[in-house]
Amino acid sequence: MKRALICGVSGQDGAYLAKLLLNKGYQVFGSSRDAQVCSFRNLHLLGIRDQVKTVSMTLNDFRSVFQVLQSLSVDEIYNLSGQSSVGLSFEQPHETLASIALGTLNLLEAIRFLSPGVRLYNAGSSECFGDNGKVPACEETPLRPRSPYAISKSAAHWLLANYREAYGILACTGFLFNHESCLRPERFVTQKIIASAKRIAAGKKERLVLGNMKIVRDWGWSPEYVEAMWKMLQLDSLEDFVIATGKSVSLEQFVNLAFSELGLDWREHVDLDESFYRLTELKESHANPRKAFEKLKWQAKFQVEDVVRNMLEGRMED
Repeated sequence: MKRALICGVSGQDGAYLAKLLLNKGYQVFGSSRDAQVCSFRNLHLLGIRDQVKTVSMTLNDFRSVFQVLQSLSVDEIYNLSGQSSVGLSFEQPHETLASIALGTLNLLEAIRFLSPGVRLYNAGSSECFGDNGKVPACEETPLRPRSPYAISKSAAHWLLANYREAYGILACTGFLFNHESCLRPERFVTQKIIASAKRIAAGKKERLVLGNMKIVRDWGWSPEYVEAMWKMLQLDSLEDFVIATGKSVSLEQFVNLAFSELGLDWREHVDLDESFYRLTELKESHANPRKAFEKLKWQAKFQVEDVVRNMLEGRMED
Protein backbone atom coordinates (compact mmCIF):
# COMPACT_ATOMS: atom_id res chain seq x y z
CA MET A 1 0.00 0.00 0.00
CA LYS A 2 1.41 3.38 -1.03
CA ARG A 3 1.38 6.19 1.51
CA ALA A 4 0.75 9.80 0.53
CA LEU A 5 0.77 13.10 2.40
CA ILE A 6 -1.44 15.91 1.13
CA CYS A 7 -0.39 19.33 2.42
CA GLY A 8 -3.54 21.42 2.35
CA VAL A 9 -5.98 18.51 2.44
CA SER A 10 -8.81 20.71 3.70
CA GLY A 11 -9.00 22.72 0.48
CA GLN A 12 -10.90 21.98 -2.71
CA ASP A 13 -8.09 20.14 -4.51
CA GLY A 14 -6.83 18.47 -1.36
CA ALA A 15 -10.18 16.87 -0.65
CA TYR A 16 -10.70 15.65 -4.22
CA LEU A 17 -7.14 14.32 -4.37
CA ALA A 18 -7.61 12.48 -1.08
CA LYS A 19 -10.67 10.70 -2.46
CA LEU A 20 -8.85 9.81 -5.68
CA LEU A 21 -5.89 8.33 -3.79
CA LEU A 22 -8.13 6.41 -1.40
CA ASN A 23 -9.92 4.89 -4.40
CA LYS A 24 -6.52 3.82 -5.73
CA GLY A 25 -5.72 1.99 -2.49
CA TYR A 26 -3.42 4.57 -0.88
CA GLN A 27 -3.09 5.23 2.80
CA VAL A 28 -3.73 8.98 2.91
CA PHE A 29 -2.44 11.50 5.42
CA GLY A 30 -3.54 15.12 5.31
CA SER A 31 -1.99 18.11 7.00
CA SER A 32 -3.46 21.30 8.42
CA ARG A 33 -1.90 24.00 10.57
CA ASP A 34 -3.94 22.73 13.51
CA ALA A 35 -5.63 19.43 12.77
CA GLN A 36 -7.34 19.43 16.17
CA VAL A 37 -9.47 22.49 15.41
CA CYS A 38 -9.80 22.30 11.62
CA SER A 39 -13.28 21.18 10.57
CA PHE A 40 -12.09 19.41 7.38
CA ARG A 41 -15.49 20.32 5.98
CA ASN A 42 -14.66 19.26 2.43
CA LEU A 43 -13.57 15.80 3.55
CA HIS A 44 -16.90 15.43 5.34
CA LEU A 45 -18.80 16.58 2.23
CA LEU A 46 -17.06 13.90 0.17
CA GLY A 47 -17.72 11.26 2.84
CA ILE A 48 -14.06 10.42 3.47
CA ARG A 49 -13.19 12.21 6.72
CA ASP A 50 -12.80 8.98 8.69
CA GLN A 51 -10.49 7.50 6.05
CA VAL A 52 -7.91 10.31 6.07
CA LYS A 53 -5.43 10.47 8.92
CA THR A 54 -4.81 14.12 9.72
CA VAL A 55 -1.71 15.71 11.25
CA SER A 56 -0.77 19.22 12.32
CA MET A 57 2.00 20.78 10.25
CA THR A 58 2.99 24.35 9.47
CA LEU A 59 4.94 24.48 6.21
CA ASN A 60 6.78 27.71 7.01
CA ASP A 61 8.20 26.08 10.17
CA PHE A 62 11.05 23.75 9.17
CA ARG A 63 11.00 21.86 12.48
CA SER A 64 7.31 21.09 12.03
CA VAL A 65 7.84 19.83 8.48
CA PHE A 66 10.89 17.77 9.41
CA GLN A 67 9.17 16.03 12.33
CA VAL A 68 6.05 15.13 10.35
CA LEU A 69 7.97 13.75 7.38
CA GLN A 70 10.24 11.81 9.72
CA SER A 71 7.29 10.21 11.50
CA LEU A 72 5.15 9.33 8.47
CA SER A 73 7.62 7.89 5.95
CA VAL A 74 5.44 8.45 2.89
CA ASP A 75 6.01 7.61 -0.80
CA GLU A 76 4.39 10.71 -2.30
CA ILE A 77 3.83 14.29 -1.11
CA TYR A 78 1.37 16.69 -2.72
CA ASN A 79 2.03 20.31 -1.78
CA LEU A 80 -1.29 22.13 -2.22
CA SER A 81 -0.88 24.34 0.82
CA GLY A 82 -0.42 28.08 1.19
CA GLN A 83 -2.41 31.31 0.89
CA SER A 84 -4.54 30.75 -2.21
CA SER A 85 -6.15 34.09 -3.06
CA VAL A 86 -4.55 36.39 -5.64
CA GLY A 87 -6.48 39.40 -4.36
CA LEU A 88 -5.63 38.73 -0.72
CA SER A 89 -1.94 38.40 -1.61
CA PHE A 90 -1.77 42.17 -2.18
CA GLU A 91 -2.98 42.68 1.39
CA GLN A 92 -0.88 39.88 2.90
CA PRO A 93 2.28 39.65 0.76
CA HIS A 94 4.53 38.37 3.56
CA GLU A 95 2.14 35.59 4.59
CA THR A 96 1.68 34.63 0.94
CA LEU A 97 5.42 34.41 0.26
CA ALA A 98 6.15 32.56 3.49
CA SER A 99 3.34 30.00 3.17
CA ILE A 100 4.09 29.22 -0.48
CA ALA A 101 7.79 29.79 -1.25
CA LEU A 102 9.29 29.19 2.20
CA GLY A 103 6.91 26.29 2.73
CA THR A 104 8.09 24.63 -0.48
CA LEU A 105 11.71 25.20 0.46
CA ASN A 106 11.16 23.53 3.84
CA LEU A 107 9.60 20.51 2.15
CA LEU A 108 12.50 20.23 -0.27
CA GLU A 109 15.09 20.50 2.50
CA ALA A 110 13.32 17.94 4.67
CA ILE A 111 13.08 15.53 1.73
CA ARG A 112 16.77 16.05 0.93
CA PHE A 113 17.82 15.15 4.48
CA LEU A 114 15.30 12.42 5.27
CA SER A 115 14.13 10.61 2.15
CA PRO A 116 15.40 11.73 -1.26
CA GLY A 117 13.36 8.95 -2.89
CA VAL A 118 10.04 10.58 -2.00
CA ARG A 119 8.12 12.01 -4.96
CA LEU A 120 6.89 15.58 -4.57
CA TYR A 121 4.13 17.34 -6.52
CA ASN A 122 4.12 21.12 -6.24
CA ALA A 123 1.05 23.19 -7.07
CA GLY A 124 2.03 25.94 -9.48
CA SER A 125 -0.42 28.36 -11.05
CA SER A 126 -1.42 29.84 -14.38
CA GLU A 127 -0.85 33.22 -12.69
CA CYS A 128 2.90 32.57 -12.97
CA PHE A 129 2.79 33.19 -16.73
CA GLY A 130 1.41 36.69 -16.38
CA ASP A 131 -0.38 38.44 -19.21
CA ASN A 132 0.57 36.83 -22.54
CA GLY A 133 -2.34 38.23 -24.50
CA LYS A 134 -3.87 35.60 -26.73
CA VAL A 135 -0.72 33.43 -26.81
CA PRO A 136 -1.42 30.07 -25.07
CA ALA A 137 1.06 29.32 -22.30
CA CYS A 138 2.97 26.04 -22.35
CA GLU A 139 5.74 24.56 -20.22
CA GLU A 140 8.38 26.60 -22.08
CA THR A 141 6.61 29.95 -21.68
CA PRO A 142 8.66 32.43 -19.58
CA LEU A 143 7.21 33.27 -16.17
CA ARG A 144 6.08 36.88 -15.75
CA PRO A 145 4.24 37.00 -12.39
CA ARG A 146 2.18 40.10 -11.63
CA SER A 147 0.99 39.60 -8.04
CA PRO A 148 2.55 38.57 -4.72
CA TYR A 149 0.70 35.27 -5.12
CA ALA A 150 2.13 34.63 -8.60
CA ILE A 151 5.60 35.72 -7.49
CA SER A 152 5.44 33.27 -4.58
CA LYS A 153 4.30 30.43 -6.83
CA SER A 154 7.05 31.22 -9.33
CA ALA A 155 9.68 31.27 -6.60
CA ALA A 156 8.45 27.89 -5.33
CA HIS A 157 8.68 26.47 -8.85
CA TRP A 158 12.27 27.64 -9.36
CA LEU A 159 13.31 26.33 -5.95
CA LEU A 160 11.89 22.95 -6.89
CA ALA A 161 13.59 23.01 -10.30
CA ASN A 162 16.91 23.83 -8.66
CA TYR A 163 16.64 21.01 -6.09
CA ARG A 164 15.64 18.60 -8.85
CA GLU A 165 18.76 19.50 -10.82
CA ALA A 166 21.21 19.93 -7.94
CA TYR A 167 20.18 17.06 -5.65
CA GLY A 168 18.18 14.74 -7.88
CA ILE A 169 14.99 15.33 -5.86
CA LEU A 170 12.02 13.62 -7.55
CA ALA A 171 9.75 16.61 -7.91
CA CYS A 172 7.56 18.43 -10.43
CA THR A 173 5.31 21.45 -10.73
CA GLY A 174 1.82 21.41 -12.18
CA PHE A 175 0.79 24.77 -13.64
CA LEU A 176 -2.93 24.32 -13.20
CA PHE A 177 -5.17 26.89 -14.81
CA ASN A 178 -8.40 27.91 -13.08
CA HIS A 179 -10.40 24.92 -11.90
CA GLU A 180 -13.61 25.03 -9.93
CA SER A 181 -16.15 22.91 -8.06
CA CYS A 182 -18.91 23.12 -5.48
CA LEU A 183 -16.25 22.91 -2.76
CA ARG A 184 -15.09 26.45 -3.57
CA PRO A 185 -15.90 29.05 -0.89
CA GLU A 186 -17.72 32.20 -1.99
CA ARG A 187 -14.59 34.35 -1.80
CA PHE A 188 -13.71 32.82 -5.17
CA VAL A 189 -15.50 34.73 -7.92
CA THR A 190 -16.94 31.66 -9.66
CA GLN A 191 -18.69 30.41 -6.53
CA LYS A 192 -19.78 33.95 -5.73
CA ILE A 193 -21.47 34.12 -9.14
CA ILE A 194 -23.09 30.70 -8.83
CA ALA A 195 -24.36 31.23 -5.29
CA SER A 196 -25.76 34.68 -6.08
CA ALA A 197 -27.45 33.51 -9.29
CA LYS A 198 -29.15 30.64 -7.43
CA ARG A 199 -30.41 32.94 -4.67
CA ILE A 200 -31.75 35.44 -7.20
CA ALA A 201 -33.48 32.66 -9.14
CA ALA A 202 -35.07 31.54 -5.86
CA GLY A 203 -36.59 35.00 -5.43
CA LYS A 204 -34.10 36.78 -3.19
CA LYS A 205 -33.70 40.51 -3.92
CA GLU A 206 -29.96 41.01 -4.18
CA ARG A 207 -27.40 42.47 -6.54
CA LEU A 208 -24.26 40.65 -7.65
CA VAL A 209 -21.33 43.05 -7.52
CA LEU A 210 -18.29 42.25 -9.66
CA GLY A 211 -15.14 43.93 -10.88
CA ASN A 212 -13.55 43.59 -14.31
CA MET A 213 -15.78 41.30 -16.36
CA LYS A 214 -13.55 41.52 -19.44
CA ILE A 215 -10.85 39.28 -18.00
CA VAL A 216 -10.40 35.98 -19.85
CA ARG A 217 -9.65 32.68 -18.13
CA ASP A 218 -9.48 28.93 -18.81
CA TRP A 219 -11.93 27.32 -16.36
CA GLY A 220 -11.94 23.57 -15.70
CA TRP A 221 -13.43 21.03 -13.28
CA SER A 222 -11.35 20.32 -10.17
CA PRO A 223 -12.17 16.60 -9.67
CA GLU A 224 -10.49 15.69 -12.95
CA TYR A 225 -7.54 18.05 -12.46
CA VAL A 226 -6.36 16.15 -9.37
CA GLU A 227 -6.01 13.05 -11.54
CA ALA A 228 -3.43 14.95 -13.59
CA MET A 229 -1.49 15.64 -10.37
CA TRP A 230 -1.38 11.94 -9.59
CA LYS A 231 -0.39 11.02 -13.14
CA MET A 232 2.59 13.40 -12.96
CA LEU A 233 4.09 11.52 -10.02
CA GLN A 234 3.72 8.16 -11.76
CA LEU A 235 6.17 9.02 -14.55
CA ASP A 236 9.64 7.47 -14.42
CA SER A 237 11.22 10.89 -14.94
CA LEU A 238 9.29 13.77 -13.37
CA GLU A 239 8.53 16.83 -15.48
CA ASP A 240 6.47 20.00 -15.21
CA PHE A 241 3.08 20.25 -16.93
CA VAL A 242 0.45 22.80 -17.89
CA ILE A 243 -3.01 21.49 -16.98
CA ALA A 244 -6.02 23.19 -18.57
CA THR A 245 -8.97 22.71 -20.91
CA GLY A 246 -7.38 24.71 -23.72
CA LYS A 247 -10.48 26.92 -24.02
CA SER A 248 -10.72 30.39 -22.46
CA VAL A 249 -13.77 32.63 -22.03
CA SER A 250 -14.39 36.01 -20.42
CA LEU A 251 -15.83 36.44 -16.95
CA GLU A 252 -18.82 38.06 -18.64
CA GLN A 253 -19.41 34.85 -20.60
CA PHE A 254 -19.15 32.83 -17.39
CA VAL A 255 -21.75 35.07 -15.74
CA ASN A 256 -24.01 34.84 -18.77
CA LEU A 257 -23.79 31.04 -18.76
CA ALA A 258 -24.75 30.87 -15.07
CA PHE A 259 -27.71 33.26 -15.26
CA SER A 260 -29.05 31.98 -18.59
CA GLU A 261 -29.08 28.39 -17.22
CA LEU A 262 -31.53 29.70 -14.63
CA GLY A 263 -33.61 31.63 -17.16
CA LEU A 264 -32.26 35.02 -16.08
CA ASP A 265 -30.68 37.98 -17.85
CA TRP A 266 -27.51 38.77 -15.93
CA ARG A 267 -27.60 42.43 -16.96
CA GLU A 268 -30.66 42.92 -14.77
CA HIS A 269 -28.90 41.65 -11.64
CA VAL A 270 -25.21 42.60 -11.86
CA ASP A 271 -23.44 45.80 -10.80
CA LEU A 272 -19.82 46.69 -11.56
CA ASP A 273 -17.50 48.21 -8.98
CA GLU A 274 -14.02 49.38 -9.96
CA SER A 275 -12.84 49.00 -6.37
CA PHE A 276 -12.90 45.24 -7.03
CA TYR A 277 -10.20 45.61 -9.69
CA ARG A 278 -6.79 44.21 -8.76
CA LEU A 279 -3.75 46.48 -8.74
CA THR A 280 -2.17 44.48 -11.57
CA GLU A 281 -4.73 42.37 -13.39
CA LEU A 282 -4.15 39.60 -15.92
CA LYS A 283 -6.35 40.58 -18.84
CA GLU A 284 -6.17 37.25 -20.67
CA SER A 285 -5.01 33.77 -19.74
CA HIS A 286 -4.79 31.04 -22.38
CA ALA A 287 -3.27 27.56 -22.14
CA ASN A 288 -1.76 24.88 -24.35
CA PRO A 289 -2.14 21.54 -22.50
CA ARG A 290 -0.81 19.44 -25.39
CA LYS A 291 2.10 17.97 -23.41
CA ALA A 292 -0.29 16.63 -20.75
CA PHE A 293 -2.30 14.88 -23.45
CA GLU A 294 0.78 13.39 -25.10
CA LYS A 295 2.76 12.31 -22.01
CA LEU A 296 0.12 11.85 -19.31
CA LYS A 297 -2.74 10.75 -21.58
CA TRP A 298 -4.79 13.33 -19.72
CA GLN A 299 -7.38 15.58 -21.31
CA ALA A 300 -10.12 17.68 -19.74
CA LYS A 301 -13.55 16.19 -20.29
CA PHE A 302 -15.46 19.11 -18.78
CA GLN A 303 -15.51 22.49 -20.50
CA VAL A 304 -16.67 25.76 -18.93
CA GLU A 305 -20.31 25.11 -19.82
CA ASP A 306 -20.16 21.81 -17.92
CA VAL A 307 -18.42 23.46 -14.98
CA VAL A 308 -21.15 26.08 -14.65
CA ARG A 309 -23.90 23.47 -14.93
CA ASN A 310 -22.23 21.17 -12.38
CA MET A 311 -21.86 24.01 -9.87
CA LEU A 312 -25.45 25.13 -10.32
CA GLU A 313 -26.66 21.58 -9.75
CA GLY A 314 -24.48 21.17 -6.67
CA ARG A 315 -22.67 18.25 -8.26
CA MET A 316 -19.71 17.21 -6.12
CA GLU A 317 -17.88 14.80 -8.41
CA ASP A 318 -17.62 13.45 -11.98
